[in-house]
Amino acid sequence: MARTITRYDDFWPYYLREHAKPETRRLHYIGTVLTFVFLAPALMQGGWWWLLVPLAGYGFAWGAHFGVEKNRPATFTYPLWSLFSDYRMFFLWLSGRLGPHLKRAGVAA
Repeated sequence: MARTITRYDDFWPYYLREHAKPETRRLHYIGTVLTFVFLAPALMQGGWWWLLVPLAGYGFAWGAHFGVEKNRPATFTYPLWSLFSDYRMFFLWLSGRLGPHLKRAGVAA
């Protein structure tokens, strides 16, 4: 039985290890970008656009976990930390600062 993670500082390296394959991270980034794309019309028009925000993000992320990484998404156990970490990973990658985090977590960049 896996231990329960009780601190975000312990969760972050676990999260990165669960996203060890570059293709998994790439699919996450696509989903994250799409959440922003669909968020704009959702905020301006409301309605059904709101459905596309989580569908885009979680659809690509879960597809990556089940199809590429072959693991269970951390969202199922740690939903808020996972959501925060997804955007953290995305913005660190976008700014070119993800590599050291991956290295500390034991993941090849």
